[in-house]
Amino acid sequence: MTGMLGEGRLPKYHPRMETVGTLDEATAALGLARSLVQDAALQPILLQTQRDLYGLMAEVAATPENAEKFRSIDAARVDWLEKETDALTEQVEMPKEFILPGETQGSGALALARTVVRRAERRVAEMLAEGELENQALLHYLNRLSSLCFVLELAENQFAKKETRRAKE
Repeated sequence: MTGMLGEGRLPKYHPRMETVGTLDEATAALGLARSLVQDAALQPILLQTQRDLYGLMAEVAATPENAEKFRSIDAARVDWLEKETDALTEQVEMPKEFILPGETQGSGALALARTVVRRAERRVAEMLAEGELENQALLHYLNRLSSLCFVLELAENQFAKKETRRAKE
C-alpha cells in the first residue's frame, strides 16, 4: 500500500499509482535528455517541463477532494508548451515521414522521453475516462509535451549537424 496526497492509501498496483510512476519516469527521462543535449538553449525548456510534471504528478497523486489544492497545470501552461513548440518548429526542418531516433545521445534521450510522455498521456486519459481525474488540461499538457519532445529532438540533431534518418530508405 502507498499513501496519497490527502487521506487514504491505495495498492501500489492501482491505476493512480501506475500513472504517478509513469509521470515520474517521464520526468527522469526529460532530466536525462537535459543532461545530454548539446544545445544549451534547450536545457531551460526541459527544466521547466520537469517542474511542470512534478506539479502534474502531485495533482494525480492527490485524493479527488484534494486535487484542486495541487493544481498547477492549466490552459496557460498548455499555451506555453504550444508557443515553445511553434517557435522551435520554425527553426527546424520537419520530416515528411517517420524518423529513427538516436543521431546523438541527447536526441535519442529526447525520443525516449517522448515515448514515456505518450505512455503517461495514455494513463491520464484512462483516469479521466474513469472519472478518477477532472482536469482535462493534464491530458492536453501531456499531448503537447510529446510534440515538444519531438521538435526538441529535431532541434538537437540540427544543432549537432546530424542528419535525421528516415525510417524507410
